[in-house]
Amino acid sequence: MTANKKKLIKNIPVAIIGMGCFFPKASGLHEYWRLIFKGEDGITDVPETHWSPDDYFDKDPKKSDHIYCKRGGFLSAVPFDPTEFGILPSSLEATDTSQILGLLAAKTALEDAGYGKDVNFGRSRTSVILGATGTQELAIPLGARLGHPIWRKALHNSGIEPDKAEEVIKKISDSYVSWQENSFPGLLGNVIAGRICNRLDIGGTNCVVDAACASSMGAIYLALLELSSGRSDMAVTGGVDTLNDIFMHMCFSKTFILSPTGDSRPFSKHADGTVLGEGIGILVLKRLEDAERDGNRIYAVIKGIGSSSDGKSQSIYAPRAEGQLEALRIAYKSSDIDPASVELVEAHGTGTQVGDNVEFSALKRLFNESSKKINTCALGSVKSMIGHTKAAAGTAGLIKAALSLYNKVLPPTLKTDEPDPKLGISDSPFYISTETRPWFSKKEHPRRSGVSAFGFGGSNFHIVLEEYHRNKNEIFWDGSIEIISLSASTKKEIENQFCELKNSINKGISYKELAIKAAKTRKEFSPDDQFRFLLVLERPSDSSGNPSDDFSGLLSKASDSIESNWQNNTKENNGNLKNIFYGGPEKPGKIAFIFPGQGSQYVGMGRDLVCTFPKAFNILEKANEKYNNSDRLSDFIYPCPAKTEIEKKEQEKALRRTEIAQPAIGAVSLAMHNILKEFGIKPDATCGHSFGELTALCSAGWIDIDTFFLLSISRGNSMAAAGQNKDQENGAMLAVKASLEKLANLVIEVGSDIILANKNSPNQGVLSGSIEAINHAVKICRDKGFKAIKLPVAAAFHSSLVKNARKPFKKTLKKIKISPSEIPVLSNTTGEAYPYDSEHVKKLLGDHLISPVDFVTNVENLFEMGIRTFIEIGPKSVLTGLVKSILNDRKFQAIPLDCSSGKQFGLADLARTLCRIASIGQRVELNKWERPVSESKKQLMSIPISGANYRSRKTENKERLTEAPVKQVENKPDNTSASSLISVEQDKGITDAGKNHTMDNKKSNLIINALKTVKQGLESMQTLQLQTAEIHKKFLEAQTEASRTLQNMMEKTQRLAEASMGFKVEEELVINSLREQNIIHNQTQIESENKSPENKNSPSPDNIHEIENNLLETVSHLTGYPMEMLGLDMNIESDLGIDS
Repeated sequence: MTANKKKLIKNIPVAIIGMGCFFPKASGLHEYWRLIFKGEDGITDVPETHWSPDDYFDKDPKKSDHIYCKRGGFLSAVPFDPTEFGILPSSLEATDTSQILGLLAAKTALEDAGYGKDVNFGRSRTSVILGATGTQELAIPLGARLGHPIWRKALHNSGIEPDKAEEVIKKISDSYVSWQENSFPGLLGNVIAGRICNRLDIGGTNCVVDAACASSMGAIYLALLELSSGRSDMAVTGGVDTLNDIFMHMCFSKTFILSPTGDSRPFSKHADGTVLGEGIGILVLKRLEDAERDGNRIYAVIKGIGSSSDGKSQSIYAPRAEGQLEALRIAYKSSDIDPASVELVEAHGTGTQVGDNVEFSALKRLFNESSKKINTCALGSVKSMIGHTKAAAGTAGLIKAALSLYNKVLPPTLKTDEPDPKLGISDSPFYISTETRPWFSKKEHPRRSGVSAFGFGGSNFHIVLEEYHRNKNEIFWDGSIEIISLSASTKKEIENQFCELKNSINKGISYKELAIKAAKTRKEFSPDDQFRFLLVLERPSDSSGNPSDDFSGLLSKASDSIESNWQNNTKENNGNLKNIFYGGPEKPGKIAFIFPGQGSQYVGMGRDLVCTFPKAFNILEKANEKYNNSDRLSDFIYPCPAKTEIEKKEQEKALRRTEIAQPAIGAVSLAMHNILKEFGIKPDATCGHSFGELTALCSAGWIDIDTFFLLSISRGNSMAAAGQNKDQENGAMLAVKASLEKLANLVIEVGSDIILANKNSPNQGVLSGSIEAINHAVKICRDKGFKAIKLPVAAAFHSSLVKNARKPFKKTLKKIKISPSEIPVLSNTTGEAYPYDSEHVKKLLGDHLISPVDFVTNVENLFEMGIRTFIEIGPKSVLTGLVKSILNDRKFQAIPLDCSSGKQFGLADLARTLCRIASIGQRVELNKWERPVSESKKQLMSIPISGANYRSRKTENKERLTEAPVKQVENKPDNTSASSLISVEQDKGITDAGKNHTMDNKKSNLIINALKTVKQGLESMQTLQLQTAEIHKKFLEAQTEASRTLQNMMEKTQRLAEASMGFKVEEELVINSLREQNIIHNQTQIESENKSPENKNSPSPDNIHEIENNLLETVSHLTGYPMEMLGLDMNIESDLGIDS
């Protein structure tokens, strides 16, 4: 036993170096992260591509052969080019979609790992081990076709005439995909892995694992064994499950596991079952030391895995806590990691109350053994967003956890705002993570996560992950926000550029194509051009997947703006619409950065930006490092999600504490400042309001970041201590909406112990004074009709009542170094720029605590300095409103970075800010927005593949078409044209069903011409062979073989014509006609040799080209390949995928 434990502890760490996936509303890794990060819901009603609720849905869960849930997670269609992989297009219907999408996801994962098509790697020592359940969707319709004896018997017993019965049977059969030679491999689960190896040329272990809903974890388990044993150097592993058809819904319905309300709510009070999802998740794994040696990007490190079985318990599908607990124990022992150090658990969390209760019981028992701390570990399940993806469920959770570690983000779980009280989560080590939050590091250990997956039959797995890089290093763009930027010397050029863009979007370009076009506009944009026009395209959470649908309204408004509402964009309130920005030839003037002070803070401020940008995130990490407290500063800004309104108010109250609010506002403001620097935006001057003056000094480079946090923490602590001084009165503050002149008179009227502490705008100020004086002021304001609000502060700041705070703060100021820069910083105390004498600066800063703030004079002086663009950097937009009030109708721009105060997506707010700044002609490096997108190789074919198996239009239309009567044509051996071989009665050619699908005349003519050309080709070959009398005998033998070949081609072309045109070609007529024409030609050949010497000439190049073209055309029709990609030198098997 001891030996086994030692063996477990020596687990080899394995790196995740590449990932690829398809999940509901997420056709790729970046889209999956967008879904998770933004907390979007991927659960929808069943789409038309799958099955009709009208046929199968009934609210009664016990109704035979019906289901009671009609919602789930369904994959969006992905464009697939079979020519890229040498897959016969005509075989797609006989290939389960899991094999096709699995191949695409594996290719994407390898490319993500740096091993694309043209990169050499150890293919023979790379394994493909995937999780897949035993049944694939294709087996269902193929099996259903075999029920024809039962149908026939039922029809016979019902008195249906044999002919009519056969007609009915054919119609039923035609509604299912047909059997063909590709059907058998196309329905096998193991061929999901096999096809990946075959098409991507991988030579290691190739197999699939079935552990029901834990299949992907089982596959990863085997992949880790391959790597740890040294049998493989790299493994492609994960799970594939696209089976979300009516059969699978019926399976889950009859076990009463599905949610009647159509949502998965893990660990919720309202949980009533799960919903099914489709999904594919592929990982590329290497031993950590090998990944480091090869310089691979590492998303996360797998430290250990535990597996177990429930053993003998209740029913075969009932979970057992003891079995799950064993898997958890093994995982943490094998990784040598204390569960108490894990801060995120991605649970199996299906949303069934029984299952969630059992799982949470096991987790709580293990974690309670390690620590008695409560609410330290985030708990969630991605099933709340995408449903239960069954064989891919474990990988869905693992990719989510790996991306969370890589991006340093604690992800949200949906629909669990009210946790199940029976679980006792509030008294456990866990809390439900219902909000996206930045995941900051702890000194004691790296960030760690656990991921669970459990399957029917008692299969239990748990994986322990650990971050590789402690610092956040990469902006992980999610593609949800695009910036379009147009600039030109005339309005007409802008109009032309926009019309071209609008037309291309309306033609139905994809989001990837839109990203490429948008990036091109950003690269070509110039602020020096006379006219500028910018758009922010924010992909909606309920996106149709089609930009033309998602942005039709915005594009229409943009057209109106260009045509009728163009303005020079130099005066505030210039008429810009949301997400539409324009500017003209007016010079933009200089830029000032302005920073807010205490009072602008709110819980969650700057969250999205801090989560996204490393240079913002690292500022908060620095703040935590400098904040000497048992709690991290970030814990007050981004606390655990509040479960009640009372708890939410407590969190807001905690953040208002002066010693927390000031450094917190400073940290978030500097974080936002770093983002603007990322886009090349620089100030010509800076200014802050109250505490914001420290941030302004740091922004201008007068103090460094370490000094900034030293001062902001000291200032906050000093002022907080002054407010808690019980030996003297601390006072209060009152914000009053009235002119500064009236406020000055009010101060005189109140008398002593009150001052006008803040001159915020011409019509608003703040009074500081004793509690008695402030109460007196409130009464006068009420009498005079002034709107007045007491501020929730600890003392009368910026007055002599907080003079005790000045001494400790001045002591800190003596320790620091101030280095004046070329960027002027304005002082609230003097209204002027700070002097360049550092000692004088320190004195002003020390006295700032007890001196009034004259923000009005600051703004007026900035305007006099030539500042025309005021950018507020920090939480909320309080200062923006003050600037507008001060400058009123003068020409300027006041732009807040946090324009929605956290109510909208932070990246959308940032995009609007950047666009607005760029539109007025300021320099913004827009080319840094979003990751570079390279143009994909143009697809020769593009077939949409979703979770449901592919059905060609021909198959879908087959049941709508009936056999049309065919005229009998006399069997004459004359030069009958191909067009005369087919004849249709005009009044009976198309049934009522067929009338809704007008026959494509062009396609029909093409096939008729193909028949004609085949015939002409035969004649040309005969003429060619007549040239040499000496080989006449060999010619006759070859001609016989050619006749057989051409006969076969004609038969296949005939079938193609029937499918395309909806009527029957007289088979015997065509074949006999060819045979008889052949006989006539053969009988006259010898006579023709001597009588017609001109026949000895070679056939013309036109005829040869026609023969080649005919051959390619026929192959195209029979295989499904487009003509333009076919060549006569192509290998039938390796190039075209024709293996029989």
